[in-house]
Amino acid sequence: MGRFDQVRANLRRAYLQRVETARAQREAAIVEPEPDPDPVIEEMEAELAPGHPSTMSRDDAEVPHGLRIAAAWSWRLLVLVAAAAVLLWLVGRLKTVLIPLSIALLLSALLAPMMGVLSRRVKLPPSLAAFLVLITGLAAVAGVLTLVVSEFVDGFPALSDKASAGVQQIQTWLTTGPLHLSGRQLDATFDAASKWLSDNRGTLTDSAVSTATATIEFLALLFLILFVTFFFMRDGKRIWHFLTGVLPGPARDPIRRAGEAAWHTLVAYVRATVLVAFIDALGIGLLLLILNVDFWFPLGTLVFLGAFVPIVGATLSGAVAVLVALVDEGPITALVVLIGVIAVQQLEGHVLQPLIMGRAVSVHPLAVIVAISAGVVLAGIIGALVAVPLVAVLNTGIRHLVQHRREPPPDAVIVSSD
Repeated sequence: MGRFDQVRANLRRAYLQRVETARAQREAAIVEPEPDPDPVIEEMEAELAPGHPSTMSRDDAEVPHGLRIAAAWSWRLLVLVAAAAVLLWLVGRLKTVLIPLSIALLLSALLAPMMGVLSRRVKLPPSLAAFLVLITGLAAVAGVLTLVVSEFVDGFPALSDKASAGVQQIQTWLTTGPLHLSGRQLDATFDAASKWLSDNRGTLTDSAVSTATATIEFLALLFLILFVTFFFMRDGKRIWHFLTGVLPGPARDPIRRAGEAAWHTLVAYVRATVLVAFIDALGIGLLLLILNVDFWFPLGTLVFLGAFVPIVGATLSGAVAVLVALVDEGPITALVVLIGVIAVQQLEGHVLQPLIMGRAVSVHPLAVIVAISAGVVLAGIIGALVAVPLVAVLNTGIRHLVQHRREPPPDAVIVSSD
C-alpha cells in the first residue's frame, strides 16, 4: 500500500468514527425536564382563559349563553334584511327592464311547445321557427282583442242606458226603501260628486294628456318584449349556458341543472294556467250566454286574463261579470251568475289546480298571497302577473339544489392535530 493510500484510509476511519460518535450522542441524549410552572403565571392564565369553547375571551364568557346566541342570530338577520333591501331597491330601479324580461320569459315558456314542434319535428331553422311562432301568437292576440273591442263598442250604448235605468231604480229604492232618504239628501250627494269632478278636472285632464306619453311607452315596451321573446325562444339554452359559464366550476353544473328544472316548471305552470283559464272562461262565458247577458264574450275574455293572477284575478273578474249581469238583466240573473262563478272557482281550486298543475309547481296559498301583494307594490298589475311564476321557479330551483346537494367525503375534512 502506498503512502497516499494510507493517508486516505486514515481520513476515512476518522470520518466514520466521528459519524458514529455523533450518532451515539444523539441516541444517548437525555431530555432535560421542564421547569416547574410558576404559580403566578398559572393564575394569570386561568383568569384570562375563556369559560366556554365558543368564546374568545374572559369577557365573552361573562355574557349569558342565550344572549350570545340571540346576538349572533340578530346580526346575521340584519345582514339578510340589508341584502333583501338592496335587492328590492335594485328591482325598483330596474323594473323598466326587468318587467319586459319577465313577460318575455313567460311568453317564451308559453310558446315553447310550439317552438319545439317546429324545430324538432318539422326541422325548421331556429330563427324561422321562432319568427313563425311569434307571428302566430301576435295574430291570435290581435284577433281576440279585435273581437272584444268591437263587441264592447257595439253593446256599450245599450249597457249605458240600462246602467242609467239601474241608477234611477237605486235612487227610487233609497227614497222609498227602508232608508227613507229625502230628495234633498240625494241631491246633496250628487252635488258633492259633481263638485269633486269639477275640482279635479285639471287632474283628469293631465291624466288624459299623459295618455299619449303612456301610449308611446307601451309601444316601446311591447317592441322590447317581442324582441326579447324572439331571442329567448331561439337562443335560450345558449344564453343560460353562457350565464352559468361565469360561475365557479363546482357550482356551475348544479346551478345549470337547477335552472333547467326551473324552466320545465315554468313551462308546466304557464301551460296549466292557460288550460285552467280557458276552462274558467268557457264555463262563465257559456253561463252568461245562456242567461242572455250582454258582453258575454268580453267578460269571458276578462275571466281568461284574470285567471293568470291566482285567487285575486278570478275573484275580480267574476265580480265584474256579476255587476254587468245585475245592470243588464236584474238581481235574479246576477244571483245565478254569482252562484255560477263560485261553482267555477271551487271547481278550479279543488279539482283543476291539483289535477293539472300537479305537485311539481304547487305553491302554498300563503306564499301566493304574499307574492301577489309584493308584486303589486313593486310593479302594479304586471308585478302581480309575474309574482307567482317567479315564486314557483325559485321554489323548484332551490328544492333541486337542496335535494341534489353533494356532501364532501369524510377524508376531505382535514383535522389538525395541533
